[in-house]
Amino acid sequence: MIIKPIVKGVVARNAHPTGCKQAIINQINYVKAEKPIVNGAKKVLILGASSGFGLASRISLAFGGASADTIGVSFERGPSEKGIGTAGWYNNIFFREEAEKQGLIAKNFVGDAFSPQTREQVIDYIKSEFGGKLDLVIYSLATGVRPDPVTGELWRSSIKTIGEPVTGPTINIETDTMEQMTVGTATDEEIDATEKVMGGDDWASWIEILSEADVLDKGCKTLAYSYIGAKSTYPIYHQGTLGRAKTHLHATGDMLNNKLAKIGGTAHVSVCKALVTKASVYIPAFSPYILALYKVMKEKGLHEGCIEQMQRLFAQRVYGDKSAIPVDNQRLIRIDDWELDAGVQSEVDKLIAKIAPDNFALVGDYQGYKTDFMQLNGFELPGVDYQARVDFDSLCQLQP
Repeated sequence: MIIKPIVKGVVARNAHPTGCKQAIINQINYVKAEKPIVNGAKKVLILGASSGFGLASRISLAFGGASADTIGVSFERGPSEKGIGTAGWYNNIFFREEAEKQGLIAKNFVGDAFSPQTREQVIDYIKSEFGGKLDLVIYSLATGVRPDPVTGELWRSSIKTIGEPVTGPTINIETDTMEQMTVGTATDEEIDATEKVMGGDDWASWIEILSEADVLDKGCKTLAYSYIGAKSTYPIYHQGTLGRAKTHLHATGDMLNNKLAKIGGTAHVSVCKALVTKASVYIPAFSPYILALYKVMKEKGLHEGCIEQMQRLFAQRVYGDKSAIPVDNQRLIRIDDWELDAGVQSEVDKLIAKIAPDNFALVGDYQGYKTDFMQLNGFELPGVDYQARVDFDSLCQLQP
């Protein structure tokens, strides 16, 4: 078959396996050429390892100087009568293949990270085949639903404001148009549910279970990823349900840091920059900011994607010869520092004021925005022959 992209709104309905493989190779080549990670982790568990910051973390730690063995946990779909499968499915496979070529362990668990069964399988593997101990745990799960571990009832997150509704433009990638959207006000129940899904509870639960199983090595670190953003995004993000969940995540980092101090370990939250990810394209009224930000940061030579962010995070902040990880006054690692530079934000604000439905593709970097979205799913990568036929039966033989 010849695979062509299918996009509905801001959702990619298919992926291109060859493109996914090329994307993995491109990221590996990038980190190999950058400043290496010194004194990095050797045994790493990544929860949410198949795309975005989780995948970039895995690539950086394996190929960016640390030569880490990794375990990745993710929920993905392979090829079937229903379709070609998800990009994350192929990312897992092609990362493992490249890591094994370098003599590294790259174990994939494809399943529900919230389920007790998955957690038991991961712990059993750590004890029996992974050396028994972890020195880094990364929490990078992005989901809209999480089950209550006691009742099994589903909590569902809501991307809403707190206080007053917000009306603003958002991008429809399928139609290449900008549309007005009003984001409603969350109820107390919706705020609480979003905090349960996207806050720090599940991160804390994983660390507790791993600690009880005695698979955290002395000095073990754990990291989770967050976003705060510029003041222009506060009404929809920082001051909304997402921001409330991230505040809970930050507080969880402090709690876990105190817990891990008993084994000489640490817990931190890294605040990253705004990027096109499978999660961020869902945020209403957020896309004009990214269009403006991309254009300004590229013009200034400051733009970073997930892989650039993660290599800088591990090589320059988390590891190296320094005595402590540099943090701000809230104990957050600020890898969003280039985004929030005053000069950058001044120009971003000016561009946002000019963006309108009839000019957004010219005023902002819509081409870069859309290309990043397509490349998340294996499309529009240079060097890939998208007219070549892909053997579906061969894809079905691939194992994560």
